Parts: sequence; structure tokens; C-alpha cells
Amino acid sequence: MLSRAADNLYWMSRYLERAEHTARVTSVHLTLMLERDPATEGSRWSRVLASLGCPDPVEDDEAFTAAQSYAQDQILTSITSARENARQVREQISSEMWEDLNRLFHESKRMGGTVYWNTQPHDLLVNVTQSSHMFQGITDSTMIHGEGWQFIQAGRFMERVQATARLIDLHFAEFFREGADAVNALDHVEWIGLLRSCTAFEAYCKVYTADLRPERVAEFLLMNSEFPHSVRFAVDHLRRSLDAVHATTARKSDRLGKLAGRLTSALSYTPLEEIMANLHEFSLTIRRLCGGIHSGIYQMYISYPIDAALEA
Repeated sequence: MLSRAADNLYWMSRYLERAEHTARVTSVHLTLMLERDPATEGSRWSRVLASLGCPDPVEDDEAFTAAQSYAQDQILTSITSARENARQVREQISSEMWEDLNRLFHESKRMGGTVYWNTQPHDLLVNVTQSSHMFQGITDSTMIHGEGWQFIQAGRFMERVQATARLIDLHFAEFFREGADAVNALDHVEWIGLLRSCTAFEAYCKVYTADLRPERVAEFLLMNSEFPHSVRFAVDHLRRSLDAVHATTARKSDRLGKLAGRLTSALSYTPLEEIMANLHEFSLTIRRLCGGIHSGIYQMYISYPIDAALEA
């Protein structure tokens, strides 16, 4: 596969995952406003902004407006970028994929206008979330599961690992109280919000019942190998995609394999007690390793020097 095509497929998938994550988290927190103390909304929306990757801190009294503006821009920009990347590799994706993504692009432009967004933001948020899930299903059903499909999976799960790890890190930094076995009654809705932000509340209850305990929430969202939005699940699938790409190319990367192995081992073998003792550093390590894998993908398959390609 041409490096340009791999790059487009990888980023098409990352941008769509980013749009879906932003829409999901924003929708959950808009809904939870009905159950929260209005006096504390500013700090919560500041945290939401940070969890979505906003680089600029804002004052609490401006956080809600800033979060809405940032989410709107992030969603529309990500969908536009995903569509542009898909447009450049029309020959690599199926017609059904292009039609679905093109439909999402035009509907998002219509529903993302300022007037519509200010009155009915949930319409756009729900549409983006559902359409992203539909696109994933169409991709899996209509595209050959070869090298191009593997780059799509790598992009999706790379984005998911980093977004979920950042979300968990910021939430625990504010609401986790070491030594407390159960969730504080005042913070109960916040822990439900975290699980819902990861589409995990019902799945968590099936595993642990509705008894919310911070250690269990961390274990489920970080280490569960069967839940699609856990960090462990995403890391496992990211590694599988990288292994599949390695198997179809003549070029191998020991560094890339070692980084992926370290990422998998960190989630598979680090005791929960050790993670909880320094969750922030653990989250940073996960994101740092993902950054290294991203760089390795580029060095190995996308922006590699010509002499390396000739040697292969």
C-alpha cells in the first residue's frame, strides 16, 4: 500500500473517532446538568474541556460557553478532515463507506450551524455518535480486511486509547479520594457520568452490579479486555492491527513492536494497587507510549526515507 493511502486511512479513522468521542462526552455532560448543582458547573465544564484536549485553560465562569464552542468546532472540523482524507483514497474504501461519511458531513454542516446548535445541540451530538458507529459497521462489512482496513483499526484504537486515558486521569484527579471504599454520595452522579462518557455504565453494572467503587471503575475502564471502550481492549486491538500490518509487509520494526509490547504489558501485568497509587503517572505513561507508537508508524510506513524503502 502507498504510504499516502495508509496515512489517509489512518487519519480518516482517527478523526471520526475523535468526533464521536467529543460528541459522546459533551452529550453526557449536557444531560447531567439536570442533576447537578449549578454552582459547580463551571469547574466541571473546565474539566470536560481539558478531557477533550483543549490546550487553553479558561475561567470557570466562562467554561460552559467555551466547552460548547470547542466541542462544536472539534466535531465539525474532525468530520470535515475525515471526509477529506476519505476523498483522497476513494479507490481504497467502499462506495458505501464514502456515501455514509459524505452524508454525515452534510448533515453535520446543517445541524452544526450556530442557530441550530444553540437550540438543539443534542440533535448533532446524537447524529454524530450514531453515524460513527454505523460507519464502523459499514467499514467492517464492506471493506476487505487487508492492510488498508488494519490502518483504519490502528487509527481508531490509537485515538481511543489516548482519549479514554486522558478522561480517566482528569476525573480521578478531581474525585478520587484515597482510602474511601465507596463513592461519596455527593459525587455519585459524577462517577455515573464518567462511565456513561465511556458508554460503560450498563456494562459496568453487569460485571460489578450498581455498586460504584473507584477502584472497580478504574479496573473496568483501564484493564477489562472484553469491553470495547476500555483502554486494555483498545490497546489489544491496536497491537493486533500493527502485527497484521507487519505480516503483510517486508519491513519490520523492532522498536515499534517493543513499544506495543510495553503498552500491552503495562495493562496486563501492572497490579491495580500500583496503578491506583499513581494513576496520573500511569496515564501519562500510556499516552507517552502511544505517542511513540504513532511516531513509529510514521517512520516505518508513512514518512520513511527512500533508501529504507529501497533496502526493503
